[in-house]
Amino acid sequence: MSEVIYSDHCKKRMMRRGIEEWEIEHVVKYPEYIKKSIDGRKVVVGEAKDRKIKIVFIEEQNYKKVVSVMFL
Repeated sequence: MSEVIYSDHCKKRMMRRGIEEWEIEHVVKYPEYIKKSIDGRKVVVGEAKDRKIKIVFIEEQNYKKVVSVMFL
């Protein structure tokens, strides 16, 4: 899997919601589904620690930049 980096906005959401990096990386690697979003972004939904998580990211050639993360 390519490197995962986190926007400042995403880091704030992670801290506020108690979501850890490994949870995001797990969902990005093993999503339940992926769909395209606006401005070339992708949305993935998956589960980590029995919690359903939605992740918005931008996929570049060598990395994925996570823009936001939230619980469903």
